[in-house]
Amino acid sequence: MSDAPQRDLPPVVERRHIAGSDAPFFALLGTLGGSYLLLIVLLIVADIAYTSPAHFIEAWEKPEIQAAVRLTLVTCTISALLSVLIGTPLGYLLARFKFRGRWLIDTIIDVPIVLPPLVIGLSLLILFHVPLGDTTLEKWVQQYLGLRITYAQPAVVLAQFAVACAFAVQTMRVTFDQIDPRAEQVALTLGCRRSQAFCRVVLPQAWRGIIAALTIAWARSLGEFGPILVFAGATRMRTEVLSTTVFLELSTGKLEAAVAVSLIMVVAAMAVLGFVRSLGARVN
Repeated sequence: MSDAPQRDLPPVVERRHIAGSDAPFFALLGTLGGSYLLLIVLLIVADIAYTSPAHFIEAWEKPEIQAAVRLTLVTCTISALLSVLIGTPLGYLLARFKFRGRWLIDTIIDVPIVLPPLVIGLSLLILFHVPLGDTTLEKWVQQYLGLRITYAQPAVVLAQFAVACAFAVQTMRVTFDQIDPRAEQVALTLGCRRSQAFCRVVLPQAWRGIIAALTIAWARSLGEFGPILVFAGATRMRTEVLSTTVFLELSTGKLEAAVAVSLIMVVAAMAVLGFVRSLGARVN
């Protein structure tokens, strides 16, 4: 053994990470997120405080507003179903396949989302009245299909669909991106055609996304105003929906009625969103 003096080694200092409290972090998240929630709640409270039950009942009893409510429910439902019908296959193609020009298709789909709503309505109006030889698309549809589009109820659906479908496509694309493609590939190796694999394997897994797309498309159709005003007009008892009712009531100086109709839209939106989301929870 060595007789060399042993030096006292410094004690090993264990360094511990002191995490501290997470309260400031959650306080920041709550403040930033809660500020927006508070804004929405204050908007609804302001509408409720401005009107009264008498104004609400008076607005509800008007025949033109009742007709607007019925037309709104019908057109929003039709446009939402059409949006999901078109958005599901288009979202599937964009999510599953890579092909030349896909970026261009994706960009075109986003155009209705970023364009001002009035531009969409004006473009629809021009589309149906551009000369096509000796006729126009409006006259062709009216002659061969027996439908009047411009300033009629089909124009309401088309104006809603033109914008809502873009949201449905993007929702379905995200849905299919999140579904593992391996189960679909296994079905194909077992002899299924692409259509069979899509219907039997992919669609059952996409129910949540389909319901979300339907919800978003319906809600977007409910709030559509600009394209409807330009392309379908706001004729009482014909093409008037709730969004244009607010405009008509404001233009005649009936602010209380406009606020009451706004609350009707809020109640309708919350009821439909709540129903569809509860349905989605049951399916899953």
